[in-house]
Amino acid sequence: MMKKSDVACLTALAALWGASYLFMRVGAGEFGAMTLAGARAAIAAVLLLPLLAGDWRVLRRHWKPVLAVGLTNSALPFVLFALAALGINASLSAIFNAATPLYAAVIGRVWLGETIGRTRAAGLALGFCGVVWLVADNAGFKPGATGWSVPACVAATMLYAFSAHFSKRYLAAVPPLAVAGGSQLAAALVLAPAALALHPATLPSARAWGALLCLGALCTALAYVLFFRLIARVGAAKTMAVPFLVPAFGVLWGVLFLGETFTHAMAAGSALVVLGTALATGLINPARPRAAHPLPQPGARPDAN
Repeated sequence: MMKKSDVACLTALAALWGASYLFMRVGAGEFGAMTLAGARAAIAAVLLLPLLAGDWRVLRRHWKPVLAVGLTNSALPFVLFALAALGINASLSAIFNAATPLYAAVIGRVWLGETIGRTRAAGLALGFCGVVWLVADNAGFKPGATGWSVPACVAATMLYAFSAHFSKRYLAAVPPLAVAGGSQLAAALVLAPAALALHPATLPSARAWGALLCLGALCTALAYVLFFRLIARVGAAKTMAVPFLVPAFGVLWGVLFLGETFTHAMAAGSALVVLGTALATGLINPARPRAAHPLPQPGARPDAN
């Protein structure tokens, strides 16, 4: 059973990642998606790299896979979610991100040959129905928004799912905090030319600067520290409960601070996504017999986020 301090850490992590959609919604319009994403990665790298201590030698040996993770887990998703923030509400972006484990299950099947049983298949079907439901309902779209916001969210979540499998396969021996710091550095360097070339012509407001600083320092750097602290203390499997909490906080912050509306259609779609994800990742398994005195399951394989 998790300690109260670990539960508080898990909740704080979900709150921070849920808030990232709020801050992107606030900052993307003034900074532009590319500059916001590049500056976010740069701030996180500056804060994370001093924590690496003696891990630089390890990073130099594994710089190629770290660069790949920097592209697929930070640079491209940061840009895509920032682009999506120009067209859809923070609440809807957060809900779409909850589908990441669904794509992870599909990628695991196609790439690694992982088995998808009936329960997981039913979960995938439910989850994708939820995504389709959300796409069909336009309550989370800004007036005049183009149709590119939804594909941007879906592509970003697919990249997160791919990166989870890639990291397991090629970076399992590298300290997680080293991967976090190195990947943010790689993302910052890759995005720097475009971020500088596309910088806003007028100086962003103090509100937008505040959103950028919170996005880089809290929702990225601090969130990574909490994430890896949780993995070390309670294991990856329990830490993977975070994706189920992120949409709740994303919706909460959007409603409280941006005056967004959470419709019944959005609630139904998000419920399908969360239920489907729980089935696809094995968090809910109706086929599993319930023992009178359940024993611990050592060596359980953690799910991808």
